[in-house]
Amino acid sequence: MAERTGDYWFNVNTHEVEVGPQSDWSQLLGPYATRAEAEAALEKVQKRNEAWDKDDED
Repeated sequence: MAERTGDYWFNVNTHEVEVGPQSDWSQLLGPYATRAEAEAALEKVQKRNEAWDKDDED
């Protein structure tokens, strides 16, 4: 079966990937094209925050 694309969301409360937005939008990051991208959502957010913090220090 082919993997669906563009319909994966990361739930910040449960730390689980949802196929299609199943929870309230305030609990979700996404949409992501693949499950793997959604699973890495928190890591991506953390890296962006660190980069922004570094920019603020400069």
